[in-house]
This record gives sequence, structure tokens and C-alpha cells, in this order.
Amino acid sequence: MISPQQVEAMIKAELPDAQVEVQDLTGGGDHYQVTVVSSQFEGKRLVQQHQLVYGALNEAMSSEAIHALALKTLTPQ
Repeated sequence: MISPQQVEAMIKAELPDAQVEVQDLTGGGDHYQVTVVSSQFEGKRLVQQHQLVYGALNEAMSSEAIHALALKTLTPQ
């Protein structure tokens, strides 16, 4: 199990300027809804933005600590 705070910390480690909101959808610590706002997404397609976040969470997702992730990415504008 991984906490919302850990998910947020992992994302911020890769995207230091990010504003991150994490919601545990099931209370079990393995299904999350995450909203990430970062200037690093500017000029990138949606799939590229998501790849940045998935890269930050790769270890947790590959170890199945996170089973499901609903992701919303935005630029500051």
C-alpha cells in the first residue's frame, strides 16, 4: 500500500514545480485519482504529459503498489 502523500512526493521528485492533488478512490491505497499542474507540460501532447507522470510513478506501478490511476494533467495557464 502507498499513501497519497507518497504518490505526491514521487511526482514532485520528477516534476519539482508541480501542484499535485491525490485522491484515494477506494480507501485501500491502490486506486488513485491524481491531478498534476506543471509548467513542464507546456508544448507537450497529452500522452507525453501522462508519460512524465507515469515515469515518476514507475516503481510503484510496476510493483503493483498502485493498481489504477486516473490522471489529469494541466499547464499553469
